[in-house]
Amino acid sequence: MAEKRSVAFHTLGCKLNFSETSAISRLMEKEGFVKKNFDEAADVYVINTCSVTDNADKECRQLVRRIQRRAPESMVVITGCYAQLKPKEIAQIPGVDLVLGAAEKFNIAQHLEALTKSDQAKICSCDIEEVSGFNASWSVNDRTRTFLKVQDGCDYSCSFCTIPMARGKSRSDSIQNVLENAKKIASEGVKEIVLTGVNLGDFGKGPDGNKKHEESFYELVRVLDEVEGIERYRISSIEPNLLTNEIIEFVAGSKKFMPHFHIPLQSGSNTLLALMRRRYKRELYADRVQRIKTLMPAASIGVDVIVGFPGETESEFQETFDFLHELEVSYLHVFTYSERPNTVALDIKPVVPVQVRNERNKTLRNLSYMKQQYFQQQFIGQKRKVLFEGHAKNGMMEGYTDNYIRISTPYREEWVNQLVEWSL
Repeated sequence: MAEKRSVAFHTLGCKLNFSETSAISRLMEKEGFVKKNFDEAADVYVINTCSVTDNADKECRQLVRRIQRRAPESMVVITGCYAQLKPKEIAQIPGVDLVLGAAEKFNIAQHLEALTKSDQAKICSCDIEEVSGFNASWSVNDRTRTFLKVQDGCDYSCSFCTIPMARGKSRSDSIQNVLENAKKIASEGVKEIVLTGVNLGDFGKGPDGNKKHEESFYELVRVLDEVEGIERYRISSIEPNLLTNEIIEFVAGSKKFMPHFHIPLQSGSNTLLALMRRRYKRELYADRVQRIKTLMPAASIGVDVIVGFPGETESEFQETFDFLHELEVSYLHVFTYSERPNTVALDIKPVVPVQVRNERNKTLRNLSYMKQQYFQQQFIGQKRKVLFEGHAKNGMMEGYTDNYIRISTPYREEWVNQLVEWSL
């Protein structure tokens, strides 16, 4: 009897990548592979890459070098966004054996059957325009919370973004399939599902990537709210122009969808929003935040913001700062703009010096810290339910309230994956 081959995975980037790595892992285990930790010896190493920033590219190269030192005879497979965008560049990295683009990442096991170690990496990729179909994915590493992919790709053309080039047209699973997957996840004892996608609010376009919506995100959340066993849902990130009043009102009245939103802003300057090719103005964003806080005063609202975008003047950065300072949001995810190949933003001038970008990043991170502290202090003395996770670190365990306040407390096994009434 042939000895089973082993495989280890490493994921770079977003929640969507984590859900897809889990799905690929399950497919390979069905094909007879034994899963190992990434820091263990394995026959095959799979790196699922991101390419939102330069850092992810560099990290990929570092990981391959680490594998080369530890296990030079092992096969190295690179997939994900970086692999779709720059397959030839990745194929030149010493130690890489197989590069899989967006259409092939779920077929790793089949590609490995005929692959042997050589000096030349094999590339299996195609034009992103040809990518269609939807592969359902969800993470299984944590019994408490699962990231469930319901949508992929993007039809928007933001001037700084490579994701449409890496993931293709907007396409979705069907509501019926998502419902069945949610029931499977519930049967495994998971209490919380985080809905993920590239452009989640655009849910409803079929797997062939046509432009027409067959279903809607609003219809999806209404159906999921009825699934038995799932106690909590979170919407990972949703564009402000797609976060409709009916979605906000539904979440406000739901027992399962948490009062927690993550809404990309990117800039508080309408001039920059236009340069970024975003599909809204700051006034619409402020309206969405106000609507949420009116219906759900305790709601947590996270914001994505980019600093140092080409053409961003000191006064436009100040506009963003002042806008966020006044806005009733809870925390910021601050990204320093980095140049990405084949994006329109490369032609926008003047370029903001890297040192200035970093200073602006620090300024907004400080604002985020103050926002977070202020938000959490509002609830001191209140009781809120916390879903505790199973990881123990230095004798402590963590969990989150419904409105996304992180709680840390000494580990108690009976609290793992349980909703506990907690005094803040």
